[in-house]
Amino acid sequence: MRIISGKYGRRRFQVPTNITARPTTDMARENIFNVLGNWVDFDGLTALDLFSGTGAISFEFLSRGCAQVTSVEKAATQYNFIRKVKEQLHDPNLTQVKGDAFKFMETCGTKFDIIFADPPYDLPNFGTIPELVLNSQMLKPDTIFIIEHSKAYDFSHLPHFFQQRTYGKVNFSIFRLDSQKSSETTDRG
Repeated sequence: MRIISGKYGRRRFQVPTNITARPTTDMARENIFNVLGNWVDFDGLTALDLFSGTGAISFEFLSRGCAQVTSVEKAATQYNFIRKVKEQLHDPNLTQVKGDAFKFMETCGTKFDIIFADPPYDLPNFGTIPELVLNSQMLKPDTIFIIEHSKAYDFSHLPHFFQQRTYGKVNFSIFRLDSQKSSETTDRG
């Protein structure tokens, strides 16, 4: 796993061979963070990484200056890998939650500036995740929510849908709570 940019940029970490996550590709991660970087200044923001997997998204948020990042992952191998990288970076701004992301969404009262979800594409309840996040108590008036998904999903009908970005086989649907009017823009990169 490679951290793309920021204070930890270009640092690499050896992912365990028995990990069951499907990490976001470097190219897709770099592109979506470039898009986000054009919209927000990461310094001081709070971010949530649901279905963290290897933690690559969490560490990218930290590297770019987020003040607090919460990583939610239930698989022991992935959770332990994230903990190991956190220890190597000596970064106190990462809070790890070992547990089910669906239960976390139901009970979390903390509000975040950015929420990123990268669930397994074959997760049985995958299609419900955007509505669960959008109806949760985790949103600020200007929260940006991104979900990574396959081309099998189209979330453009949901409230606050802003745009979809596609990088290779990776799709990101982006929701902006501050947008007065949904934009059904689709960018292909």
